[in-house]
Amino acid sequence: MIRINLLAVERTAKKVPGVGVTAAQRVTIGAALILLSTLVTVGWWFWSLHTTSLRLDEEITKAETEAQQLRSVLAQVQKFETRKAVLQQRVTLIEQLRRGQSAPVHVLDEVSKAIPDRLWLVSMSQRDKDFAIDGRATSLTALSDFVANLESSSWFKRPVEIVDSQVDKTPQGDLVRFTIRATSQNPDAPPPPPPELWSTGPPAPPPPKPGVPGVPVNPQPPLPAT
Repeated sequence: MIRINLLAVERTAKKVPGVGVTAAQRVTIGAALILLSTLVTVGWWFWSLHTTSLRLDEEITKAETEAQQLRSVLAQVQKFETRKAVLQQRVTLIEQLRRGQSAPVHVLDEVSKAIPDRLWLVSMSQRDKDFAIDGRATSLTALSDFVANLESSSWFKRPVEIVDSQVDKTPQGDLVRFTIRATSQNPDAPPPPPPELWSTGPPAPPPPKPGVPGVPVNPQPPLPAT
């Protein structure tokens, strides 16, 4: 006789089946995790780039500010160096001329006073009362002022001639090379004597006047004898 346990079958049927994850769901979850990780990585990368860009902008701004300050300091240093060179040129020129004793002290002082800003002298030569002056200037206006100052001095005759002037282009700007000629004079010297006193001999006798006795006027030749 065969016996079948129906009670065990009923108990097994009443058990609640467990929840399972299918393969498609696993693929979906994996793709979502990969996508989320990619988004987080890309976001962090963009945030890092933005932070780096802001830091570089700040460094560039700081560097430009420092460069501007350095340019200002450099411009002042160049200005002082130029001023120093101009003064040194003046001192050297005056010392050379004074050692040579080839020009009056008054003329040297007048030349020194006539030098405007942004102009300096390179050489100065004298021949009798004529002076040839070579120099440099940063503008034609400075050269014109120098010539006008010399002409306004009582120690130089007018006009003061500009023999040559050339404008050279340099990284610092225009550089004017010039040569001028000036003739000196002494305003304290006594005036020259009048022309009639230049001759030291006795005055020449005046020409005879017509009708003076002893001097025939238009003498006629003698008539032939008959």
